[in-house]
Amino acid sequence: MKPSFLPRLVNEAFSDPVLFVDFRFRRRALLLDLGDIDALANRALLRVSQVFVSHAHMDHFYGFDRLLRVTLARRERLDLYGPPGFTDHLAHRLQGYTWNLVGNYAEDMAIHAWEWDGARLQQTVFSMKARFRVVEHHERPCRDGILLTEPGLTVRAALLDHGIPVLAFALEEGRHVNVWKNRLDALGLPTGPWLRTLKAAVLADRPDDTPIDVPSGSGMRRLPLGNLRREVLRVVPGMRLAYVVDCRYHDDNARRIVELARGADYLFIEAPFSADEAPLAAAKAHLTTAQAGSLAREAGVKRVIPIHFSRRHEHEAARLYEEVAAAAGPSVACLSGPSLPHAPAS
Repeated sequence: MKPSFLPRLVNEAFSDPVLFVDFRFRRRALLLDLGDIDALANRALLRVSQVFVSHAHMDHFYGFDRLLRVTLARRERLDLYGPPGFTDHLAHRLQGYTWNLVGNYAEDMAIHAWEWDGARLQQTVFSMKARFRVVEHHERPCRDGILLTEPGLTVRAALLDHGIPVLAFALEEGRHVNVWKNRLDALGLPTGPWLRTLKAAVLADRPDDTPIDVPSGSGMRRLPLGNLRREVLRVVPGMRLAYVVDCRYHDDNARRIVELARGADYLFIEAPFSADEAPLAAAKAHLTTAQAGSLAREAGVKRVIPIHFSRRHEHEAARLYEEVAAAAGPSVACLSGPSLPHAPAS
């Protein structure tokens, strides 16, 4: 079964890291980071429901102004997630503009800022009709890093050190339930709407003795969920991707990155500096190509996509990819952004 969401880098590897995650079957998208988003058409931005911001450095956040301008009064709600201090950064951006005309809009728009510090998740609501002043504030304990969970999607964060706190993110879609048509035929079972009920029961982890109504001739018969699960279904994990930028290499960061990215189908990870520039990378609190590749290997990811290259290597991109691939090892595919098997976001 095809994944329900499609990741695509908005910019090439030497430009701002922005990941656009489009949903295949819904008019919805997510953004990971919010730097230069000029390559995204307005219609793509209007699908964005949540934005996950690693930190508020300019190359990760200055695109907020364009996103707000495009979505202003055209969405009822926009959610942005970030590290400690993020809500204050967002509040100052909002108050940098004059909002005396927003009363002319028929509907209100709410911006929900979510800030995670490793222990608590704080939610602050800014209302357009209140000239983007705070109208609500809530907080709750959150030590597992789960920022968002809904049917078919979980977004988890890890708190990393870049001299300041930054967030790395992992997105995971729900399990896929595939129906073996040939096995249905062999058992004399029809296709039809009852299969949706069967799949929903499996995804809800209902007990094996749960009765499932199956059409039979002119009537119905009841079969136990466990038998149907074993005979005609295959349950497989959904796609998982991880996104890691702007962090120094040390044991604690490495452990958190590996835990977050373990087994991911795609790991988008910064690799600004070459393998022989470890002292410079440490001084600037970034990763090298070798460090990025080794983290991909330790996490057991299927594919690694190096991003956020330093402009000092602008004419030797091939070398950077080769160094990441060498450190990642033969079991991990090293891809460039343009080689991702998805069409550009538009």
